[in-house]
Amino acid sequence: MSRSFHFYEPRHGHELPHDPFNAIVAPRPIGWISSHDAEGRLNLAPYSFFNAFNYTPPLIGFSSIGWKDSVRNIEATGEFCWNLATRTLAEPMNTSCDSVDASVDEFVLAGLTPEPSRVVSVPRVRETPVSFECRLSQLIRLESADGTALDTWLVMGEVVGVHIQQNLLDDGVYQTAAAEPIMRAGGPASYFTVSEQQRFDMCRPGAAPGKR
Repeated sequence: MSRSFHFYEPRHGHELPHDPFNAIVAPRPIGWISSHDAEGRLNLAPYSFFNAFNYTPPLIGFSSIGWKDSVRNIEATGEFCWNLATRTLAEPMNTSCDSVDASVDEFVLAGLTPEPSRVVSVPRVRETPVSFECRLSQLIRLESADGTALDTWLVMGEVVGVHIQQNLLDDGVYQTAAAEPIMRAGGPASYFTVSEQQRFDMCRPGAAPGKR
């Protein structure tokens, strides 16, 4: 059976109704980042280019296309929080991505509550079941393959504090599906969530169940 492919070189355009890149690398976790500037003014914004990158120490990172308030704040203070975006918090999360002036507090805009952190000075979102308190480890300006500097900034942070709602722990094991995390998919408005029915288990070759 023959297979046909749509091939394109991104530098020449994709020739499709919508760029498929974000739909292929998907669904992607949401980096719902809280920060404050040097004067203490709060900011809360979601980033779809987000993931975890290391176990020990735990490192997470998000990429900002453009030098946005979150990046500016984190550079100034060296701290931020990541807040889990869940199905019940989808609308407030979406509200917090509105392009507003730096003086606008997205916590207020989205009807959310800033909760004091334990280790860093940046507050987390009280309404979320999971939060990471983070300290800046690297701030990297991305480059293309030919070395051209891009207007895109990768913010890496070490997780120095973790908050998990107790009902998400079953015999000490975090239940991913129970939190109903939402993830960004392709298209202008598509998201996914996960359910227990979608889970399957598969151990790495030579690894015992439960071992990494």
